[in-house]
Amino acid sequence: GKVQVLVHLIGQDIMGIPLEAPLTVHKTIYTLPMLTIKEDKGTGIVTSVPSDAPDDYAALRDLKNKPQLREKYGIKDNMVLPFDPIPIIEIPGYGNLCAVAACDKYKIVSQNDRDKLAEAKEDTYKKGFYEGVMLVKGYEGQKVQDAKKIVQTLMVDSNDAVIYKEPEKLVMSRSGDECVVALCDQWFLDYGEPVWRGLAEQCLASMNTFSDDVRHNFLSTLDWLHEHACSRSYGLGTKMPWDPKYLIESLSDSTIYMAYYTVDHLLQGKWDGSIPGPANIKPEQLTPEVWDYIFYKTKPYPAGCSIPKATLDKLRHEFEYWYPVDVRMSGKDLIPNHLTYFIYCHCAMWSDDRSKWPKAVRANGHLLINSEKMSKSTGNFCTLEEAINKFSADGMRMSLADAGDHIEDANFVEKMAEAGLLRLYSLLEWVREMLASKDSLRVGPASSYTFNDRVFISEMNKSIAETKTNYEEFLFRAALRTAFFEFQAKRDRYREVETEGMHRDLVFRFIETQALLLAPICPHLTEYIWGLLGKEESIMWAPWPVAEPADEHLIRSSQYLTDSSHEFRLRKKAVLNPGKGKRVQAAPTHATIWVAKNYPPWQNLVLTVLQKLYQDNNGFPDNKIISQELISKPELKKYTKKLMPFVQVAKENVEKNGVRALALTSDIDEAEVLNLNLQYLANTVEVEGLEVKSSDLADDKVKEDCCPGKPFISFITESSVEVSLINPQPFSGLFDMKLNIFDGDNIHKVISRIAKTERSKFKDPTAVKLFRYEDAEIGWRKIPDMTKILEGKIKIPESGVFRVDHATQTVTLSENGSTFPVGHQLIYILS
Repeated sequence: GKVQVLVHLIGQDIMGIPLEAPLTVHKTIYTLPMLTIKEDKGTGIVTSVPSDAPDDYAALRDLKNKPQLREKYGIKDNMVLPFDPIPIIEIPGYGNLCAVAACDKYKIVSQNDRDKLAEAKEDTYKKGFYEGVMLVKGYEGQKVQDAKKIVQTLMVDSNDAVIYKEPEKLVMSRSGDECVVALCDQWFLDYGEPVWRGLAEQCLASMNTFSDDVRHNFLSTLDWLHEHACSRSYGLGTKMPWDPKYLIESLSDSTIYMAYYTVDHLLQGKWDGSIPGPANIKPEQLTPEVWDYIFYKTKPYPAGCSIPKATLDKLRHEFEYWYPVDVRMSGKDLIPNHLTYFIYCHCAMWSDDRSKWPKAVRANGHLLINSEKMSKSTGNFCTLEEAINKFSADGMRMSLADAGDHIEDANFVEKMAEAGLLRLYSLLEWVREMLASKDSLRVGPASSYTFNDRVFISEMNKSIAETKTNYEEFLFRAALRTAFFEFQAKRDRYREVETEGMHRDLVFRFIETQALLLAPICPHLTEYIWGLLGKEESIMWAPWPVAEPADEHLIRSSQYLTDSSHEFRLRKKAVLNPGKGKRVQAAPTHATIWVAKNYPPWQNLVLTVLQKLYQDNNGFPDNKIISQELISKPELKKYTKKLMPFVQVAKENVEKNGVRALALTSDIDEAEVLNLNLQYLANTVEVEGLEVKSSDLADDKVKEDCCPGKPFISFITESSVEVSLINPQPFSGLFDMKLNIFDGDNIHKVISRIAKTERSKFKDPTAVKLFRYEDAEIGWRKIPDMTKILEGKIKIPESGVFRVDHATQTVTLSENGSTFPVGHQLIYILS
């Protein structure tokens, strides 16, 4: 509107003018200069509060301490010097003169210390509002945040103040103009109305928000949201039915448009409306009464309607079939507005039919690139096309899925995208490798499945169930973890521990399942793998993989094997590296694993006490209480130093495995699990011989270190004799090698040792045959005939056992009751 100008002034004209201010002890105050004030914001005049505003105190202090500054602006001494800050608020940590304390704290010298003043203001304003307590008479003891509204109302009612509104910070329009708050005629929606809000709260209570943070944000919005302007004067949009000169603004106009989606395919024809859709309905026929009939089951067919009832019944059927909204997905920044309006408007439209209320809202965060906000000005920007060209469609989709879940900002990291792309390529290459070597994989009926075969099946079933849950919860990062990263790790673990080789049926079940689990995220690669498997239909038509219930006991047994093998490796490392000043032991060749069925008596008693304390307190009490309870037991007196370390380990086990970790015995048959995997364990700790024994047969030190679920391994070094192994096959690429023979070795142990020495060439140890010289003294001296490489050599049978004479350092072979000298050479052939 037109502004009436009363007088034109410049700042110098009003310097030093005497004024009367409301709610102050001073009858007269004066207009003073302040160098930090923003002259382009509001009037450029503010009330000074030097007691609590660091900027105001710094300006007052400058004027008091600098006569030249007063002289420059025409300020007389009586306008400044008599005035000191007046305490009005008590703030914890700052006292009753917050600004004075803050300027001292931040070492602010003058009002020109802009950065320090900004920091001080941020700190003091926040503390003052939330923690400050009023000192002013009539408001003593009240919180500032409570008193502020009361004082504001008092001043407005007494005509000492007017309500003034401005943007919180600089707002620029798309045309480049600075925006101000304009007071215009508008229509408002009364979102805070108690009955309506009650319906919205009931709707929210029944909704799935997939995140507590999202629910809290909705509840917070319902607390503060009240009248909201829903109209505007120009632009695209729907006209207000009762006031057509206004349009419904976009956030208010887009709250139930998903209801239109249900019938859109029957109404939409040519884009310009010249040809109607399949229902043959024109826009002008869609009266409010028609929409009422479609959206409300109880409404009668509209009188005088030109649309056939059968057609409207079809539209109503489509709406009833598709509604309610199963899930609305949108950005987290729309929770305080559009998404809350979405809830309100559904409750208003279908206040008598709660079956049409939305079921779920899934809010997501914003997208970062390499942990920084996307910005064209900084160059940290990537278009969809650029990302696809750089990482491929599936590589980009995988990286986006891995970028974040819930309402946290998703972080697209290029290095992770590159690593993910390599993982996908590795998967494809491995699938091709398995297809090429299909016939060499182990086969057999389900009854022949090994321990690790059965574990692998359970692990796959568990991944299928977990991934299904993650997809249903729209947790794509978690889904990628269970569907790909962890799934691949389970395959790798199976390949590592199964010494007999992977079972063909399970390998290809894994490949098929991997393709299905990953298909929603990487559809192109999985479609290609699906084709490699010989599937004729698209993977998009394939059902979700069927999963039997996972055998959790079997999985725990496998985890026990994993944990135990890790501890065994650490134990061996400690043996080989005893520490400074201690004798270094020779590399162990054999080991014994000790398994305990029961804890040592003192540990048994500690666990019994912990069980009772946990049950009585619904959790562990303070360590002090636990310690007092244990020390009171006479049986534990001599174990005082060991008690709390053992308690700490027990508590950590409970945190990791649940309360069953306090059980006095293990639910796993440890000896069976270890014996079933003896070859793997021997390989992983790199020993030639390994056996499992009960700790009852061990000495006291082993018994002390061994308990249920925690086997102990002891190492020994046995003597051996080194022999040479010769491969006479021409052009085989196989080398001669040195190999240790231990007393009692059979042919399988020796061949296994050879295979470990030349891993890359012995993928199938059963293809290795072992021979000895017919004459151990002369045979190795003869000039070999390349056409008769086995002449003078005898194949060693499976029943043969090597014997070592440590005194003479010689090796013999016991075979069917006979003994034959071996000499210092053996021959191996790869068939």
